[in-house]
Amino acid sequence: MTPLWIALTVSGSVAGVILIAVFLWFSNNSISKTQYVLSFPWVKSRIKIVQVSDLHGKSFGRHNVRLISSVAASKPDVIAITGDIIHRYTQKNIAVALGTASALAAIAPVVYVSGNHEMRNKGYRFLRKGLIDAGVTVLDNSCAEFCGVTFAGLNGACNKNDAVLTLSDDPSCKILLAHMPHHIKNYARAGYPLVLCGHAHGGQWRIPFTKKGVYAPGQGLFPKLISGVHTEQNTMMVVSRSLGNSEFPLRLFNRPELVEVILIPQS
Repeated sequence: MTPLWIALTVSGSVAGVILIAVFLWFSNNSISKTQYVLSFPWVKSRIKIVQVSDLHGKSFGRHNVRLISSVAASKPDVIAITGDIIHRYTQKNIAVALGTASALAAIAPVVYVSGNHEMRNKGYRFLRKGLIDAGVTVLDNSCAEFCGVTFAGLNGACNKNDAVLTLSDDPSCKILLAHMPHHIKNYARAGYPLVLCGHAHGGQWRIPFTKKGVYAPGQGLFPKLISGVHTEQNTMMVVSRSLGNSEFPLRLFNRPELVEVILIPQS
């Protein structure tokens, strides 16, 4: 090889590594937004809900400034956190979660429901108290009303059982926050018209130019309930692709996602 050929080869290799690094950073740190406009007879006026899901203690910039700015730019009426704001194996990300929750609560009312990672973290009691102190409404198998709409929250430990059936006397005009989407039949059986979920991480690695993911917890390979709007009987379920990473350290072709759900009266 000539010195010129060697230099070109080395330069090409370095450029390739840089491009891969930029692509991976973009795939895991550039926040996308998806908006759904849904109409229901029980909605009296336009309401915008921004869904934050599966942060897993991740920071988008110092003190999560990029995430908070992105949420603020959406001008939400309510912010819904649908679980796994922390990662179960570490305690230090609780501080990140609480700081983020406090900043979000300064933007709009925040309702929160726990996920499986909170349930497996020994610091959940501390986290729960910290969230309440930060101004967050924690829905542990309970309900709260904001903007004329009632939100019901299913505790992360109860997604797999029938607790959702006794969560409310009248679920017909309530929004259910429930972490795991693959229990959609239970949510539909309980009679909730709208459910907000996360957990599936958009399938983590997505096949390019498709909406198909490779794997989701609770659903296995090539899962179906990983993003978008799904219908079961009279129930509509919105699944967020989420923001952070869990057991898989990288997202591929699957940018972190904030979801905007705009509710309008049914004409």
